Order: sequence, then C-alpha cells, then structure tokens
Amino acid sequence: MKQVPVLLVDAFTTTPGKGNRAGVVLDASGLTEPEMQAVAALVGVSETAFMIPAPDGAGYELEVRYFTPAAEVPICGHATIASHFVRSRRIGLDNGTVTVKTGAGVLPVDIVTEGKNRKIIMTQGRVSLSPPYGEEDRELILSALGLSERDLAEGLPVTEASTGHSKVMVPIRSVETLDALEPNMDVLAGVSKRIGCNGFFVFAFNGEGDPCLTSGRMFAPAIGVDEDPVTGNGNGPCGAYLSSHGVLPDVPLHAYLGRQGVAMGKEGVIEVTVQRKDGAPVLIQVGGTAVEAGAMTVELQMDDSGHILARAVS
Repeated sequence: MKQVPVLLVDAFTTTPGKGNRAGVVLDASGLTEPEMQAVAALVGVSETAFMIPAPDGAGYELEVRYFTPAAEVPICGHATIASHFVRSRRIGLDNGTVTVKTGAGVLPVDIVTEGKNRKIIMTQGRVSLSPPYGEEDRELILSALGLSERDLAEGLPVTEASTGHSKVMVPIRSVETLDALEPNMDVLAGVSKRIGCNGFFVFAFNGEGDPCLTSGRMFAPAIGVDEDPVTGNGNGPCGAYLSSHGVLPDVPLHAYLGRQGVAMGKEGVIEVTVQRKDGAPVLIQVGGTAVEAGAMTVELQMDDSGHILARAVS
C-alpha cells in the first residue's frame, strides 16, 4: 500500500478556481506507470505531472511524466507551469533554469521572479507544421466541432502544428462563435483516430485594444479531456502556426498573449514567445504564473487480480 501526496495547482492565473488545474506529484520516484495512471484517473483533472529526480550523470535534473485520466501524453504546458511553480517555491529557486526530460525531449524550464511575481517559462519542442487537410478531412473536423466552412477565418488553413505534441489548428472568424461551440465529443474522438491527432485548438482573433491577440478553446476527447481550459500545448503550436502563415511580424523575437477558458468560467492568459530564423518559426516558449488551490492524498493498493486501485484518503 502506498500513499501519494498530490498538489492541486491552477496554472495561467493567480486566482484559485480559474486557469487550468493540474495535479502535481513532487516526488514520483517510487511509482510505476500503472500507479501513475491510477493516480491521474482518480485526481480527474486534464493532466497530472509526476516529477522524478534524475539519476546521477543523466544529463538532466528531473524527469516529468504527464498523464490524463485516460493515457500518458508526451508533454503538457499547463502541468509544466504548475509543477515547476510549486517545486521552485518548495526548494527556494526564485531564478534559474531546470533541465527536464519529457516525452517530447529534454527541455529547459526557466523560473523568473520579480518581487512577488513568479513566472515559469517553458521552452517547447521542435516546431513542425503539416500541410493543410484535404477537403474530406477538413469537413469531418468542422462538422464534429459544429462549424462550417463559412465560419473559418479567411486565408488560414485547417492543419496540424506541433511543438512536441501535435494539435489541429482551426482558425475561425469570431469569438462569439468560439464561445458558443458545442462539439460532438464522440464524433470528434473518432475523427482523432482517423487523422492521428488527439487535440483540436479552435481560436479567433480579439478586437483592437484587447491585450490578448487570440481567444481559444481546446478539445481532446480521444484522451479523456473533452475540453482543456487553458493549455500551453494549444497556444504554443498556435504561435508557430500564426508565425508561419504571416500573421505575426517577421522579426527575430515576438511575444503575444492568448486567452483561453472563458466559456468554462476558467479564464487564463498565456504568454507565447516566437523565435524566427530565416523567415520561419524555430523555437516557441510559453509562460505564465500559477497558484496552489488544494491538496489530496491518494492511497494505492493492488487487488487480487493485479489491478491497481486508487482512493482518496484526504
């Protein structure tokens, strides 16, 4: 029998109950993969991060594994922000860089503290942009989302973008349409299997005077997350997509803000930084703050058939 302390941390916000909640296990060195999955399923948030100290000579400081309630994923933006926010506070690291092994590669995570403001900056993985979907797949995607061709933003394709974990970019004309979306999650999960991509980032541009360039929503029912409130793995690829399609300035470094979670009552804001070289995006960073929102203890034990059972004991 094992007892696992889990912190509940809201990323991309300073207000508990807003932003995107992640579970965080600060030391998961004694847990097996099935045990991590059982903990994540019980915690029930979109992702739980399991931090594992690196062995001597590993070339990185930490390994972090990310689990949705249904499956392990290579990387997760908001859970990275959440986990490094609480870890850096616990160990007294106000400014510095942590080298982290993830399913998307070994990546740096920066901690920057100015006064009482602690910000975590995550350098994402290799930028990859796919050709636009053909008409048949595009129509399947739009239909599952409850959209039509006339809802799409002019001149921008429906396509995949990745900074370590690919997402389908769906640019639409209006924030009002975005906020009213009610996708068919079962159909959308089926589309995910067909195209081999489990996340759909639907976004629109905000009006002039809004501090945030974009508003977005992320749907990933194929991995047990109908809607993810505020996600770095949606906004980061979106930055690469916008840069590659000429929406962002052709300068070496450009940062903007993206808003997400409004329709769920969990508004949060992500800072997206795009580095360009030779006319193309080459590196994406996402940053934000977080706030501790609670804690729980999960008890694990194995039943007679060898299955891992998890229950909350506090």
